[in-house]
Amino acid sequence: MSGLGFLAMMGAPASGAQGAAPQSSMFMFVWLGLMVALFYFMLIRPQKRREKERQALLNAVKTGDRVLFAGGLLGTVANVKDKTLIVKIADGVKVEVVRGAVSQVLDKGETPEPDGKGSCNCG
Repeated sequence: MSGLGFLAMMGAPASGAQGAAPQSSMFMFVWLGLMVALFYFMLIRPQKRREKERQALLNAVKTGDRVLFAGGLLGTVANVKDKTLIVKIADGVKVEVVRGAVSQVLDKGETPEPDGKGSCNCG
């Protein structure tokens, strides 16, 4: 019986339904295109922009800059290498860190901004 139903669906459409099928499939493709465009402009494009800004920040780090690292460590850049930075974190203490660990470059006297992710104001 299901085979008969399948054959009936595969048969020639009624004369009134001939224009409905292409229109609905075209509407589906337009809707899909709109969803892809919305997805691109809401998610992908802003993420690419943020990544480009972050790369510019990392490339602009120079000797003498005060930096904040992702782990919360503050230090002053003593030497800039290709992929790493030599950072002075205390008197006589220098560490080598990867550039990607830098989360902020601070101006003189500037305090780090809280990122809002799990920061505690535990008074």
